[in-house]
Amino acid sequence: MSEDKNNQKEQEQKEQSNSFHGMVAMIGFFGGVFWSIIGYLSFTLNFIRVGPALILMPWALPDWKNGWLGQLVGIIAIGVVSIGVAFIYRLILAKINKLWPGAVFGFVLWALVFGLFNPMFPGLKPLTQLDINTIITSLCLYILYGAFIGYSVAYEYHERTVHEGESIQS
Repeated sequence: MSEDKNNQKEQEQKEQSNSFHGMVAMIGFFGGVFWSIIGYLSFTLNFIRVGPALILMPWALPDWKNGWLGQLVGIIAIGVVSIGVAFIYRLILAKINKLWPGAVFGFVLWALVFGLFNPMFPGLKPLTQLDINTIITSLCLYILYGAFIGYSVAYEYHERTVHEGESIQS
């Protein structure tokens, strides 16, 4: 009887941990889709020179990637990539239940995309050649995106560990 209780307890812990990982994936996907839609609106209103289709630029795709269909596919692709971003945040900073680490995380992501990974995107000018509106708007969007992902993941982690007493595996 004792062995059955231990097995049931282990299974409950796995389900709770899996539900946390599922929540991190949902936060990542939703955050990516939401903030890339805001980015598309910024692109449409000419606040920024690159839209969500930027993520498709490294691949040799037909001309549709430059139109509205490319922007839509870019939004979905950013949502999928954001799942990985949310898990990276979960591994590195989830234990800090504050807003600032997420904002800094967003700034680092912006620096990676517009600085380090810039040569991967043929449609993206070097950072020194971008107009000030594109720089400021994209930086703000990335900071807000990072704050959303970061605080949501940290809040969920905090709720599950502190309030529910759940043990979350790394």
